[in-house]
Amino acid sequence: MSNIYKLYKLHNSNQPYIIYKSNKGFKIYYDFSKKIILRNIKDVQNFLNFKTNKKKSKSTDLFLGFFGYELLNNLIDIKIPKQKSLNFYKGIFYKPETVLSINNFVNSNNYKKLNKNFKININKKAYSKIFDKFKKRIRAGDTYQIKICTKYKSKSKVDPLDFFSRLSEFNLAPEAFMIRDKDFSIVSCSPENLIDKKGDQISTKPIAGTVKKMNKMNKSKALKYFQKNIKENKEHNMIVDMERNDLSKICVPLSVKVAKEKVIEEYRDLFHYVSLIKGKVRKSVKNLDIIKAMMPGGSVIGCPKINTLKLLNNQEKENRNIYTGSFGYIKFNGDMRFNIIIRSILNFKNISEVAVASGVVIDSNASREFNENYIKAKALIDLY
Repeated sequence: MSNIYKLYKLHNSNQPYIIYKSNKGFKIYYDFSKKIILRNIKDVQNFLNFKTNKKKSKSTDLFLGFFGYELLNNLIDIKIPKQKSLNFYKGIFYKPETVLSINNFVNSNNYKKLNKNFKININKKAYSKIFDKFKKRIRAGDTYQIKICTKYKSKSKVDPLDFFSRLSEFNLAPEAFMIRDKDFSIVSCSPENLIDKKGDQISTKPIAGTVKKMNKMNKSKALKYFQKNIKENKEHNMIVDMERNDLSKICVPLSVKVAKEKVIEEYRDLFHYVSLIKGKVRKSVKNLDIIKAMMPGGSVIGCPKINTLKLLNNQEKENRNIYTGSFGYIKFNGDMRFNIIIRSILNFKNISEVAVASGVVIDSNASREFNENYIKAKALIDLY
């Protein structure tokens, strides 16, 4: 029996399972012996307190799951005012007992048309008002860059494997994942790695800068576009400095280095402006210390992180749920890998939710940023 056949048999059985992009294809994790629901800070502390085992381990000796945005704020002592909410889980981690590997998916091309009547939670006029408020905060020096989140929602029940298969075919991203559980699903084509820890080596790869592919656009031309774009460079420099600072909280002094600076990564429909930062983790640092230092990821929040989070949370009227949280794994040997949850669809209580954000700096234009949010959301909404 092929692994592809096993996957579709698993999907039709209604068992919970997770698909995670790997270097050579995809890993499918299932037969979960534990499901750890994280409701508060104490739950996170207890969960991350397991003893690491440096000996050779099995491919299933890990926990996979996600931290939601609210929980990550709470971990760094930031409270979120009461907001409109789906009451979705703040975080869940799973312990798999079985893992399969596949190279790609077989798409049936028998797509069902679903409700594409998505409603946005902030119209252009309301967005512009928030934008102007944050511009004043930037001029006052309270923040230098801030990301305004907009949400698109629709009543619909989706087939997550169908959606993930199509995303993987048309917009494969290095941090893509899918979770199918009994009462929810998450489908994500996230491109951004936040934490990659192996032994005492750790890295983060901030993305700050996106340009849509147009006629005759190639990597060389994309690089020149970013280099000449003052706004994109300002944003990128700020995020790189912030993530270097975050790594420095947990790394050996002077070990944090920018290994790759302002390079281009190419995707099907766009180019990203990317840097890679590396460091050596101090021996005294624990899993919880790493999570608190690095999350939420700075490239999707703004700069400086703490003050900007407070400004965002006091302005946003809806809970971000998974958006700008993190999905990934922690191995029993202490290694971990986490992404930033963006370009994702959450389906819960038969409601689909797509959240997006764009950065506001002193040179930003409200109309352009609002439209950029829509372009990001449209790639996912088109699946319907």
